[in-house]
Formats: sequence, C-alpha cells, structure tokens
Amino acid sequence: MQELTVHSARPVAIEKLALHDQVANQIRDMIIEGYLKPGSRIDEVALANELGVSRTPFREALRTLAAEGLVVSQRSKGCVVREFTAKDVQDMLEFLAHIEKLAGRLVCQKASDAEIDNLLAIHEQMLEFWNKRDRMPYYKLNQQFHSKLSLYAGNGALSETQANLQARLKRIRFMGNQDTDFWDDAVSEHQDMIDALKARDGDRLGSILEEHILNSWMRVKHLF
Repeated sequence: MQELTVHSARPVAIEKLALHDQVANQIRDMIIEGYLKPGSRIDEVALANELGVSRTPFREALRTLAAEGLVVSQRSKGCVVREFTAKDVQDMLEFLAHIEKLAGRLVCQKASDAEIDNLLAIHEQMLEFWNKRDRMPYYKLNQQFHSKLSLYAGNGALSETQANLQARLKRIRFMGNQDTDFWDDAVSEHQDMIDALKARDGDRLGSILEEHILNSWMRVKHLF
C-alpha cells in the first residue's frame, strides 16, 4: 500500500483506513481550513503529487467528497470545491436545527447509559481543546458529538439526513468559531446540552440544540 504524505503537522490516526479514505480525510481538512477555497478548481495531478498518491485513490477520494456535497464536477473546470450562497447555508442550518431538535428529544428517550456517557466524554475532550484554543481537534470532536447524538436517537432516517447536512456545512461550521466570543458562546451552549442530557430532559435538550444550530447562522452570516 502507498504511504500518504499528510498535509497537516498534526498527528492523525490513519493506519487502519484504506488509502482513498486517508486521501479523502486530508482533502476534507484542506477544504475545511481554507487551503482549498470554495469555487476553486482542484488540480488533481498537482495535489495527488503533493499527497504522494496515485490518481486512482485520489479520484476515489474525490468521489467520496462529491457524495458528501463538498466538491462538484464541472464540465469547464473539472472538479471544484463546492461554493454555497448565503441562502443555501441559511436553508441548510434551518433544516438541520429542526432535525437536531428531534434528535435531542429522541436521544433522551432511547440512548443507553453507556451512550450518554460517551457523549459526556466527548464533551470533556472538547473542553480540553477549547481551553488550549486548538480549533481543529475541537471542531472534529464537535462534529463527532453531533453525529453520535443523532445516531443514538435511534432513527436511521434522522441520522442519515443529519450526516448529509453536516457534511455539506463542514467548512461553514468551522469558520463560525473563528471569533473567540462566538466560540465561547457555542461552548456555553454545549454545556447546557450536557446538563439536559444528564437529566434526560428531551424537550429542553431539543430546544437547546435547535437554538445552537440557528445561532450558527448568526456566527457565519458576516462571511457572505
């Protein structure tokens, strides 16, 4: 198997992943962090060479990212990083807010004690990176928290829809924490989620999640 040259200096546990998944993870991070900007063409030859992989796993990775809605194929440009309008983002966040509101209600009814404990543990890890002001690992754990919460809600259609929307919003949600005050507010909202989770108060958790996602628009609308 070919070895992947990782773009970021951070250690990443990738040894158990197939090569195309490693490549997809790396390109995804480059999109999230703005190394590959919205609307920009992906130079397959140059980027594959930079990552030290052949075209086959690189193209498989692009297909994965296309399925997530992060890249699109255009006849005149080839593969480009998907660019969303303000209306696109607001619509997706509005829909995601309603989905996660339902997830909050269901997870308090259906999740096992072990699953609740897992969510609490992820939150504690998030706080560690927040205290260090290390955004990328915090962000990835935040994505994991919301994904797990939706999964533990026990509704396949809900978790699948949440995953699709979350994937498309990766870059936007990451940008929402650039402002320190916005980030601190988001962490405070997460602490309220944890309190509701511990009490298994589904109505309260659902309302907090809905407000949290809707507040994401307030944190990113200045970018458009």
